[in-house]
Amino acid sequence: MVNQKQKHKHNLVLLFDGTCNYCNRWVNFIICHDRKKLFHFAAIQAEAGKKLLNEYKISSSEDTVVLIYDGKTYLKSSAGLRIMKYIGGIYSAFYIFIVIPPFIRNYCYDIIARNRYRWWEKRKECMVPTEDVRERFLN
Repeated sequence: MVNQKQKHKHNLVLLFDGTCNYCNRWVNFIICHDRKKLFHFAAIQAEAGKKLLNEYKISSSEDTVVLIYDGKTYLKSSAGLRIMKYIGGIYSAFYIFIVIPPFIRNYCYDIIARNRYRWWEKRKECMVPTEDVRERFLN
């Protein structure tokens, strides 16, 4: 695992709900499609995730994914669209939806966020990264 101070200043760091099955599927999707290994990850329940939420003054009660890049934070749909952009390939085409006003994009995002446990259930504990991707998770 990577020291959080080394990675979050200039790399893409994704903070996610480690107990959410839907969120974990997205993390696995990103790992699978991030061929350049640009992304690093931390569950918001993990110590590294809590420290970054505190450092960037983001409430842990928010139902959101957080993307940190070059010292800036992106939440909700803005984070999701940037993730697709940085993954690249065909997925970067989704970034065109950034032109839709955030209040519309986030309305749709919030519906999914509010219902994610009901639709995809919740884990009892955060996922444990496999050996081949462990170095991409902050500690």
